[in-house]
Amino acid sequence: MSQAVMESDRNQAPVLDIDPYDTEVLRSPYAFQERLREAGPIALIPKYDVYAVGRYEECATVLKDHEAFTAKGGIGIQDIRQPGDFRVPNRMLENDPPGHTEIRSVLNRYLSPIAIRKMKEKFEERAAVLADELVEKGEVDGVADIAETYILDVFPDAVGIDLPRPNILAIGEMRFNQSGPQNELYEQAMQKAQPYLDWFEHSCQREGVRPESIAHALFEAEDRGEFPEAGLASNMTRSLVGGGADSTMAGVGHSLCKLAENPGQYDLIHADPKKAGLAFEEALRLEPSFHVSYRTTYGEVELSGVKLRPDTKVGVYFGAANRDPRKFENPDDFIIERRSAGTHLGFGIGAHICIGQMIARAEAAAILGALARRVKRIELAGEPVYKPINQMRMLQNLPLRLVAA
Repeated sequence: MSQAVMESDRNQAPVLDIDPYDTEVLRSPYAFQERLREAGPIALIPKYDVYAVGRYEECATVLKDHEAFTAKGGIGIQDIRQPGDFRVPNRMLENDPPGHTEIRSVLNRYLSPIAIRKMKEKFEERAAVLADELVEKGEVDGVADIAETYILDVFPDAVGIDLPRPNILAIGEMRFNQSGPQNELYEQAMQKAQPYLDWFEHSCQREGVRPESIAHALFEAEDRGEFPEAGLASNMTRSLVGGGADSTMAGVGHSLCKLAENPGQYDLIHADPKKAGLAFEEALRLEPSFHVSYRTTYGEVELSGVKLRPDTKVGVYFGAANRDPRKFENPDDFIIERRSAGTHLGFGIGAHICIGQMIARAEAAAILGALARRVKRIELAGEPVYKPINQMRMLQNLPLRLVAA
């Protein structure tokens, strides 16, 4: 970037001289989020030559206005349209209407409320079995023993792909570090995932999926010509696995952490386990599963009076938006009766709102509700530790003590 362009940007968007991909920022992003919100409606991060938005209204605008901010450049920091950074796009997430809408409409048939209701009974049965085992143990890790164990039990049946824990955790870490810069986290994740790449590719093909599952239904839809182009069934299957397992594990982990840190709020779901879903939504507001998602400016555009350069990445920081005091009263407090579903950006907003959100909500409500029925108190038994990942916000360890009811 030339000095002249740099000076022009300085006169338009405030410069935020901070690295959002620094390991310590990824572990504890709150100071960065506040600086981003208070810098202005949009800021320039010169280290990566990208814009960043952290206020709720501007984040919502960038996510919804696909005519000014395209997803076709990729939702990561690289512009996948460029030769040096080219990769096969996610044909739904990294697409704009009307092409995106045509593909999404096919998936919606197999992820409808009716389809999810059929899954709920199995989710609740398995949650009850696991919760009984957890109460017997007393002290557990909320990540490994609850979030990962539960989601990797029920989600593979729902989507129709076998997901051995070491395999899918390594693949997820690779995918969500690839969305950031090629830093040390990226290099380590790529190396760790190498033994599992062939497995993942095979698992998302027709021969790798289970009969009578969502993934199998997508391949049948492709056979009937319901998708606008060939090869979309495997592309969408990779998307469901990549977005559905890791993000829900992260959300369940955050929910458990917030409930342990806020015993008064846990008392509410212990008294009424049907409120477990409210706790999940409020945890996603405070700790969304993803730090950031990118769009790319179409031509010279303006956002809240700030002129932006064409073909430039804009990072949307969900955690910053969800703690914006311009939108939420007492934004740093965990209040499940806030009923923030449909308002927080933890599932996104607009055309690209998370297509698997109903599965995630059903899974989370099942396991949190099962614990609420059996556990009087959830207490921290040690310090929560966050895993630094370029795109994802996820706990690495969450020592918990479960006090039986």
